[in-house]
Amino acid sequence: MAASGAVGTQAQEESDRCTFAATDSLYLLLGAGATALTHPLLYVKILIQVGHEPIPASFGRNLLGRKVLYLPGFFTYARYIVQVDGKHGLFRGLTPCIISNTLSTISRGALKKAYPWEDLEHVSNKDDVKTSLRKVVKETSNEMMVQCLSRIVSQPLHVVSVRCMVQFIGREVKYSGVFGSISTIYKEEGIMGFFRGLVPLILGDVIFLWCCNLLSHFINAYAVDDNFSQASVIRSYTKFVMGIAVNLLTYPFFLVGDLMAVNNCG
Repeated sequence: MAASGAVGTQAQEESDRCTFAATDSLYLLLGAGATALTHPLLYVKILIQVGHEPIPASFGRNLLGRKVLYLPGFFTYARYIVQVDGKHGLFRGLTPCIISNTLSTISRGALKKAYPWEDLEHVSNKDDVKTSLRKVVKETSNEMMVQCLSRIVSQPLHVVSVRCMVQFIGREVKYSGVFGSISTIYKEEGIMGFFRGLVPLILGDVIFLWCCNLLSHFINAYAVDDNFSQASVIRSYTKFVMGIAVNLLTYPFFLVGDLMAVNNCG
């Protein structure tokens, strides 16, 4: 009976491992698909960040009816890229971008399994919704550690992806393919070339996490009245709204990080 029970336990553990592996693989596949779908948006953003303006501004009117100059929007910019490189041109730098995001996802998952947040010391809460500030600080600290390490792991391929995309401006072919680009960067700049722009990106991540989590906590704990019938609904969206607002504050860090990634690269 004991042997049978041990075999049954081993079989269950093996089944659980296979289930987790299948779930992780599906999650990574969905992530890669989402990265591919949104890549044209990232591509246009990178070209705008480095100051490439191939399409002249056009006159229009703002909400007040005042005549102003407008730079081209996403669809106008995307049509221009298609005219130059064809539809496949919208996906320049996609492969290293997918690998970078995959490495980030895998590293985050591995760190969370190694240091699960559920094992944190339980801190008494005012109630189930208004989490204590002490717990928020501890959870944010752990989240910050995971984000910083995953950023370091994924940064080399992020640099490769950004440089591949920016080649559109000068019609260059210096960075071609993932391994070819890695070899080029290593030969010219050494290992440090893969981490250009890392510091402002990490600063942006850290500021974003702390501001977003702390603001969400204080708003949910002290600004949302429990007697309001939709209090739980409001609290569920607080972090999302704060994320949008804080993103405006931290965007300059990500802009500088992307510019540093291509600075003096040829």
